[in-house]
Amino acid sequence: MISVDNITVRFGGFTLFNKVSFQVNKGDRVGFVGRNGAGKTTLLNLMTGIHQPDEGSVVRSSDIEVGYLPQQMKHRGSKTLYNDALEAFDYVLKLEKEIARLNEKLAERTDYESESYMQLIEQVSHANERFELEGGSSIHANIEQTLTGLGFLSSDMNRSVREFSGGWRMRIELAKILLRKPDYILLDEPTNHLDIESIQWLETYLSSFRGGVLLVSHDRIFLDRVTNRTLDLSLGKVYDYKVSYSKYVQLKQERIDHQMASFQNQQKMIKETEEFISRFRYKATKAVQVQSRVKQLAKLDRIEVEEEDKLVMNLRFPPAKRSGAVVVSTKNLTKSYGDNLVLKNVEMIIERGEKVAFVGRNGEGKTTLSSIIAGQLDHSGTVTIGHNVGLGYFAQNQDELLDGEKTVFDTIDRVAVGDIRTKIRDILGAFLFRGDDVDKKVKVLSGGERSRLVMAIMLLQPYNFLILDEPTNHLDMRSKDILKNALLKYDGTLIIVSHDRWFLDGLVDKVFEFRDKGTKEYLGGIFEFLKKRKISSIKEIERKAASAKVVNSEKAGGESKSNGKKGSHVDYNQQKQIARDIRKVANRIKAIEAEIENIDTEIAEMDKMMSNPAWIQDYKIFQKYSDKQSKQQSLMEEWEDESEKLNSLKQDRN
Repeated sequence: MISVDNITVRFGGFTLFNKVSFQVNKGDRVGFVGRNGAGKTTLLNLMTGIHQPDEGSVVRSSDIEVGYLPQQMKHRGSKTLYNDALEAFDYVLKLEKEIARLNEKLAERTDYESESYMQLIEQVSHANERFELEGGSSIHANIEQTLTGLGFLSSDMNRSVREFSGGWRMRIELAKILLRKPDYILLDEPTNHLDIESIQWLETYLSSFRGGVLLVSHDRIFLDRVTNRTLDLSLGKVYDYKVSYSKYVQLKQERIDHQMASFQNQQKMIKETEEFISRFRYKATKAVQVQSRVKQLAKLDRIEVEEEDKLVMNLRFPPAKRSGAVVVSTKNLTKSYGDNLVLKNVEMIIERGEKVAFVGRNGEGKTTLSSIIAGQLDHSGTVTIGHNVGLGYFAQNQDELLDGEKTVFDTIDRVAVGDIRTKIRDILGAFLFRGDDVDKKVKVLSGGERSRLVMAIMLLQPYNFLILDEPTNHLDMRSKDILKNALLKYDGTLIIVSHDRWFLDGLVDKVFEFRDKGTKEYLGGIFEFLKKRKISSIKEIERKAASAKVVNSEKAGGESKSNGKKGSHVDYNQQKQIARDIRKVANRIKAIEAEIENIDTEIAEMDKMMSNPAWIQDYKIFQKYSDKQSKQQSLMEEWEDESEKLNSLKQDRN
């Protein structure tokens, strides 16, 4: 158990937390949410003991182990990747050495019936039991499985940690935490350095983790799939919601509406009280009542209303000239860094108005190809930019290229043209630069603030072709909303390199997957791609299994096949197996359809119940309704998978 008891944290004259209390138990998977500067990272540091509160305390059970992955950390050491990950099992390795030492002592003894010999056997037995309980016999398999899940290749295992970039080193630290299996895992923006496949793997791992999970993330889908509780940090307080992120958003709005109603009632009371005091201040007959009202106002606990970003910015891109039908095309494009071949013979065509996502594991060439198209890297093969194309490129390090001595306002003013210059402050406000923020120098901005500023610049220039490389990495949810809404209205051509599935959903209509030094094109959105990719992976595994069976059959019965009869017998058996598989899949489809029909009926009945005002206060009905919808969606996806499998089996039979 980790208990936060009545803590207060101050920075100068500013109170970040004021008498905050909550408790986290094993099995809780908690998402911390709130604006930039709300104190999410500070709260994690308090819970790990890195920082101490000004008042109150953070109590941790003495026997619990906590694993913490901060946003920024120093990486040391020159071990290989595998040996560095092996450090997570330091206790198990020491235990293994102890067992070896005890076994050596046993081998030297001949007093088999002595009491000391029996005690030694008991020590060995006890040590072996602890070794098995700690998973000692499977540590090597666990290391390989975890590192592979986080995107490392088999060929990486013997590479020095020093050879990996900062993002990959963060993955190594994450792997070591997961391998240790502490009682609590605390993660601060863990998805910033992961690709989509690794994020999905981490979601699965954390969802089944038996300990407690506390995480800060701006990835909506990740929060929804991992957390079962949300702590909202706002105005120095913590609001505890026993639901995942999407449900929290709905409940928070209800809380704010209630808060606003209470605030308005209080303001009305304050105004009436102040009018009474002003009116009768100098009347002796009302002196007692006036003093009573003055004391009443002095003791009043003023209600604060959380400021909501209700401003909807209709950001319009400056008019840009119309480009040719083909915006960019590549032919036999190849790129190497020394002996490291990254891309080989890539051929791609992107047409006017298309919104395209580049996805794939880190290191597969997404950023490399983006830079090549933007004209920033040499290569072999050809890249052809279409007629009348005006290209804007947002690189991952774009924020580092800003002039640190200019103010936020001057930076925008320098690139704004035409009537848009009259709306600079509104635009900056939409990107959360308000009041005195616009007069800050760029050099004092945080990483997230710099990224927001660069994105504001990108949206002001008359480009008809944008390439955005990981534009959401440092953006909070509000900033992502603004950027996504603006890009949805953008009528130019767009390439986005991103691992944020929510951001890509509904925004792109084509996906290029980078794999094995090439690209593969998928039509449709990001979730259509992920579904097709999953089916493709399953079919690939099935094809390999089928090939292995054929090879084994040929090895086992090569001579008997030559007479013809045995070969036809094998074909017959295969046909029988396919027929059995078809019946099995068809029966499963019927069962799924029956389940879907039952759930449809239940949802329809719940719709009627929820239309009755008497049910609105019963939260359980909303929970059940949401669960039914989730089950319905899951069954529909299974039905599609099984239907595709049935079609494939029928084709094999024919």
